[in-house]
Amino acid sequence: MQMEISLGSRIKHAWNAFRDNNPIRYYRQIGNGSSYRPDRVRMTRGNSQSIVTPIYNRIALDVSLNDIQHVRLDNDGRYLSTVGSLLNNCLTLEANIDQTARAFIQDVVISMFDEGSVAIVPTDTDDNPEFTSSYGIEKLRTGKIVEWYPQHIKVQVYNENLGRKAEIVLPKSMVAIIENPLYAVINEPNSTMQRLIRKLNLLDVVDEQSSSGKLDLIVQLPYVIRTEARRVQAENRRKDIENQLSGSKYGIAYTDGTERITQLNRSVENNLMTQIEYLTRMLYSQLGITQSILDGTADDKTMLNYHSRTIEPILSAIVDEMKRKFLTKTARTQHQSIEFYRDPFKLVPVNDLAEIADKLTRNEIVSTNEIRQTIGMKPSDDPSADELRNKNLSRPNETGKNSFDIGNLKKINDK
Repeated sequence: MQMEISLGSRIKHAWNAFRDNNPIRYYRQIGNGSSYRPDRVRMTRGNSQSIVTPIYNRIALDVSLNDIQHVRLDNDGRYLSTVGSLLNNCLTLEANIDQTARAFIQDVVISMFDEGSVAIVPTDTDDNPEFTSSYGIEKLRTGKIVEWYPQHIKVQVYNENLGRKAEIVLPKSMVAIIENPLYAVINEPNSTMQRLIRKLNLLDVVDEQSSSGKLDLIVQLPYVIRTEARRVQAENRRKDIENQLSGSKYGIAYTDGTERITQLNRSVENNLMTQIEYLTRMLYSQLGITQSILDGTADDKTMLNYHSRTIEPILSAIVDEMKRKFLTKTARTQHQSIEFYRDPFKLVPVNDLAEIADKLTRNEIVSTNEIRQTIGMKPSDDPSADELRNKNLSRPNETGKNSFDIGNLKKINDK
């Protein structure tokens, strides 16, 4: 039973967000303000103005849907338990004050696609990494690598204390440097992705020119322009027509009966769109994605191929580098590791889930409560629901024999 709080205590401990958080009073203490989120990743090299950005975002979102955990393995390299460390809190719950663990992984992948290489920087630790290799990582940030040195890198990372990005020099041994596994397809200067971006930029230029509002007229004058006087006369005539069109309410001008006007802003046939469609198909095949993956109509085989060829290499690059940089040699000898896990039931239709659940429980792969948890149901209180046992077979008794009455069996045999 909760004890009643006295009126004086309630008044003493009461707090109101609008009354006790006056921004005029505290604006000098809370730091710099911004009308947009300063730590958000922003595309460079023309990626923000291209249709390739949705491809980056789709892949990054699918990568972030996988669970990355700090775990302990057994002697055979199998999952044993989850380590309740500060690093695991960054990977599963909160990477920093601005990002959840899933948003952080999505930020890492998008930045990696944009730059080619990205740095995962431990911004807050419980001990100084310069003096010891055994330290707990409290916060992680995505950093842009500005300069490379033999043993160090200069990285641009968001400083949450100042509210802006700052450049710092850190040793490579404490920073996880993730290189894009698809670098040859996406980031090389003459790769398929860069060629597609250039073609798309050319298409944007052509569209702007065709919709710029220009008339593109050629006025044929009734005299030959060979002398300077005729050239000045022709220039004055051109300006006169421009002034008539711009100064008229409906854009009407008059010409002499001997002058001829030819309009040039007609559609010009080129193979630019054909090249873009060809490069798009080639890019999809090299990335291992299809249009059905982007619009959500892909079947299970297509999704399996997509996860195997595209998602898995990116996840492996991330966890392998974090395992190499964030876990000490002693921790690795103690079978600690950073692993990623994908829920295999996310893409299973409801019609097939019952049959799959029956096969998994009947072959003693998963328990009943594990299946119930997968489909979003509460675990059962029945102790047998946590057993790896085929429910279609009768339960053996304590002596290892069937529960059939042995005494009755002897009577039947005697008769």
